Amino acid sequence: MSAVPGQTVGPFFHLGLEYDAMNELVPPGNPKAVRLHGTVRDGNGDPVPDAVLEIWQADPQGAVLRQPGSLRRDGWTFTGWGRAATGADGHYQFFTLEPGATEPGTAPFFAVTVFARGLMDRLFTRAYLPDVPELSSDPLLSAVAEDRRHTLITTREPDGLVFDVRLQGDDETVFLTYPRLRDAWS
Repeated sequence: MSAVPGQTVGPFFHLGLEYDAMNELVPPGNPKAVRLHGTVRDGNGDPVPDAVLEIWQADPQGAVLRQPGSLRRDGWTFTGWGRAATGADGHYQFFTLEPGATEPGTAPFFAVTVFARGLMDRLFTRAYLPDVPELSSDPLLSAVAEDRRHTLITTREPDGLVFDVRLQGDDETVFLTYPRLRDAWS
């Protein structure tokens, strides 16, 4: 038996983007909606125009939902999952709710998965809310070198939360390894 060469995760992302409002975990007009957005950049700092990001998150009370209907939005059911593509400028956006902490002593976060051409596998990271006291005691964030933690924390701006992703190079986003996707919540 001979080895099979590796395959990358792209560039046919349009096949996974065929549903309307996949980036709207709640409608943008929802009074509690928050815009989570940012730019995906490569190792040179150039925007990645054809990446796909997924977020998985708890609801505002910290419950991890198991609701059907993630792909076909009904306009009111919050499922905790969304998918967004980057544009020509590398920018993406989600409309969602701010997550709550899933366990006492942990900080609320969005679990983020990044797919992009040239990657041999998807990348996992977290985007923490910026202004919560639990940031200093969160077990996973505390395990990251102090000078790299900022790559996992969103920035609050008037139009929402900003989370930029740097795939390589200076200020590379910290990426995580999970044996199984469900471990993203531990």
